[in-house]
Amino acid sequence: MTDIKQLDSKVVYQNKWMTVREDRILRPSGAEGIYGVVDKPDCAAIIAIDNDVIHLVQQYRYTIGQRCWEIPQGAWESNPEADHLELAKGELKEETGMHANKMVYVGAQFIAYGFLNQTCHVYLATELSQVGNQLDREEEDLITRSFTVDEFERMMIDGDIKDCVTIAAYGLAKLKGLI
Repeated sequence: MTDIKQLDSKVVYQNKWMTVREDRILRPSGAEGIYGVVDKPDCAAIIAIDNDVIHLVQQYRYTIGQRCWEIPQGAWESNPEADHLELAKGELKEETGMHANKMVYVGAQFIAYGFLNQTCHVYLATELSQVGNQLDREEEDLITRSFTVDEFERMMIDGDIKDCVTIAAYGLAKLKGLI
């Protein structure tokens, strides 16, 4: 079976965080169509655990109108080619104020590949120490708090945590025996 062929592409929206494009495509059957694609730089998600305690962040998520707990995560739009280990270390410090003496690469995941081409690089951060956070302007409402791993798992089971990156990253790390 052949792949879908791109016939044309046009940017329909762009800001410093993302580009949205509409591609005119040709399907293997010969039928033409369109495909909407969101281009975003790769991101990092960090599972920060020490002594059976996990460190989460909470912020208001405008798209759903709720404050949500999740693992620290983010991208560097100003440096999209950054090494993902450095990105993970930077996001951990930026959002939680923590430094990890040990960072283990858990793996790469696609967040929503039906429309988004962003890859999320997952790290397990341990041997943590507090060094002070440096929030971005867009994260002015971000707070951080630690939970026991049991509390965190219960929050996922009970539906208090719905962030797919948090759940998938933790699940992968646990399945690999890292947690």
